[in-house]
Amino acid sequence: MALSETALKILIADDHPLFRGALRQVLAGLPSECDIHEAGDFIGAKRLVEQGDDYDLILLDLNMPGSSGHSAIIGLSAVQANIPIIVVSATESPQIIRRAIELGAAGYIAKSAPMETIREAIEKVLEGEVWVPANIELGVETDPEIADLIERLGTLTPQQTRVLTMIAEGLLNKQIAYELSVSEATIKAHVSAVLTKLNVDSRTQAVILLSQLGAKAPVLSTRN
Repeated sequence: MALSETALKILIADDHPLFRGALRQVLAGLPSECDIHEAGDFIGAKRLVEQGDDYDLILLDLNMPGSSGHSAIIGLSAVQANIPIIVVSATESPQIIRRAIELGAAGYIAKSAPMETIREAIEKVLEGEVWVPANIELGVETDPEIADLIERLGTLTPQQTRVLTMIAEGLLNKQIAYELSVSEATIKAHVSAVLTKLNVDSRTQAVILLSQLGAKAPVLSTRN
């Protein structure tokens, strides 16, 4: 989209108020007016995305209360798959950056980057490009288990991915059905498909598998 065409609705999801303020300053320098929303934890960010499907961009810290690591990308993408997500993180590991992009992030910005660089990255992603830090060689995934997991996650439909993330939050099938306004039988079918695609036998195993990407695996019921 052209930056000057319309006001931009942007979500800043970061648990540090000072850094959220710094990102607001960056966004103030964009050619378009910005309608900025903020969340200090993952649950708050997810709730805002659930309430509005018209966000143009999400600026996401990978490690916030309520989520950890790349699970935050998966969780928000499951709610609204078409909203571009830029990870803004203190971590500059090529492995972390590569996995973020492979899991659907449209960009990755180091928190140490100058404001001008952050603004340029945001502009490029809004124009449809993918942004990663310059002079970093992302390489290829060296962990075959992680590579296989990322490939398997890519086979899930958006609704199956959302069910998986809600399982990881500890919700039972009847609770997921209520949240998604579908029948419990439909959720059972989704759960069965998720387990098959991830090549696991139980909900608990699915959550443990997801934890390899940095997701927190809460204590949850093993009932299907």
